Amino acid sequence: MGRKFAAVLCSTLLLSPGWLGGTGFTLLFGLVPLLWISDSYDASRRSWWKVFGWALLTFVLWNVSTIWWIWLATPVGPFAATIASSFLNMVAFMLFHTVSKKGPKALAYTLLVSGWIATEYWYTTGDFSWPWLLLGNGFSHEVWAVQWYEYTGIFGGTLWVLLSNILLYEAWRRRRDAKAWTWAGAVVLLPILVSLGIFWSYEAPDEGSVTVSVVQPNIDCYDKFAAGTEQMQERLLLSMIEEAPAGSDFIVLPETVWPYAYDERYLPQAPVVTKIREILREKSSGAMIVTGAETIVYYPPEERTETARQNERGAFYDKFNSTLGIDTTACLPIHHKGRLVIGVESTPTWIFKALKFLVIDLGGTVGQLGVGEPGPAFVHNGVSVGTPICYEGLYGNFYGGFVREGARALLISSNDGWWGDTPGYKHLFSISRLRAVEHRRAIARSANTGKSGFISARGDVGQTLGWEQRGVITAEVPLNSELTFYTRYGDFLARISEYILLLSVLYYVAYRYKRRNHLVK
Repeated sequence: MGRKFAAVLCSTLLLSPGWLGGTGFTLLFGLVPLLWISDSYDASRRSWWKVFGWALLTFVLWNVSTIWWIWLATPVGPFAATIASSFLNMVAFMLFHTVSKKGPKALAYTLLVSGWIATEYWYTTGDFSWPWLLLGNGFSHEVWAVQWYEYTGIFGGTLWVLLSNILLYEAWRRRRDAKAWTWAGAVVLLPILVSLGIFWSYEAPDEGSVTVSVVQPNIDCYDKFAAGTEQMQERLLLSMIEEAPAGSDFIVLPETVWPYAYDERYLPQAPVVTKIREILREKSSGAMIVTGAETIVYYPPEERTETARQNERGAFYDKFNSTLGIDTTACLPIHHKGRLVIGVESTPTWIFKALKFLVIDLGGTVGQLGVGEPGPAFVHNGVSVGTPICYEGLYGNFYGGFVREGARALLISSNDGWWGDTPGYKHLFSISRLRAVEHRRAIARSANTGKSGFISARGDVGQTLGWEQRGVITAEVPLNSELTFYTRYGDFLARISEYILLLSVLYYVAYRYKRRNHLVK
């Protein structure tokens, strides 16, 4: 019992550092103790439940140690995220354990790899989605080691982690087998060597650059919508826009930074839009302001969406978390956030309807915000940019939608202050480094407070503003119009894994059927 518990703690400690500001390399052997636990039990039903308990404890502790800070924004968040994430991990691991006791070991390992990647993929596409702990995200502090993400995306990182754990465990089991250690060492080291070759040889295309200013206003998230503070906040934001150099091409502000919700029918005439345009004209600035805002879209009854709500007059509407592109022209592009934070911005409609009697309307958003799609690219002075919002940074293929729409750089608006000075906002910034590598697009990121800054297409971090700093920073952001393999084909590894998982399960069923009929010895 004591050795098993020590193995659980060991796995937890090895799986967690990549999300807490440390190295992700411990992931390459973080599942080895758990594989040992599985191997140490027999095929009985009682043993199956014991392995189930040890595995569940491992995944719960991994979640708790890495996402505890969600509690600061929504107390129910850590519990919901832990349940969902642990459930998907358990599906893959227990499928592996079951087959490893009753079928070929190679088939069991195939199911572990394909099942884990497939369930991670389902987590990115379902209504309930919190893909924070996808294994490939753990290397955000070692982008130099995963430059091949431009071909595979983060699911390539998950594949690397799983294969490394399997081969290292098998080498440990056969300690004197030099061949086993050679294979394990090759799987661990070869991707790093390939990545280093890409890292040192990478040269961004010579397509020029744009001057981007990033604004970090450091407004208290929990006081932002307090009555009586709206005008003060607006004055602060307008004054910070004026601080940006006159030569800036783009000025980026955080997510939902304005303390109002704007009806999109009248958005061009909104006072804040008028004031921003006046500032740009007075400064003779040719900049576009890319800013987060809440916007409202009304629908006729026959065109209402699944997420639409009714106001007191019976009109149907959606509220969106949006980015706007404001310049001195009549053009005003809008992007509606398409990946929403569960429990804060989004409650799957079937859950909301079932549990509506438990919901207390405290004056905020009840139910679900409207859901957008990636894009459109904002075009200013002939330059197209993508404008992802905060949580969308967890979805590599979603980012690719902006690039496929023509974005040559990415300007992110975010608000991470809900979580306080914790690992949460730091890791969300570092995950943007993986998005830069996947699509080879330079990134400028504006957060309400820490961490704002610039990231190159190679994933290198430039000038930044930290926690509770207020200021405006400016840099040249290189442009790129080339599409990476991953941008073109998206999460192809995950889709292939789905097919392999299905075929492996069918093969196992047939194998067991034949065994039962004494056709297989």
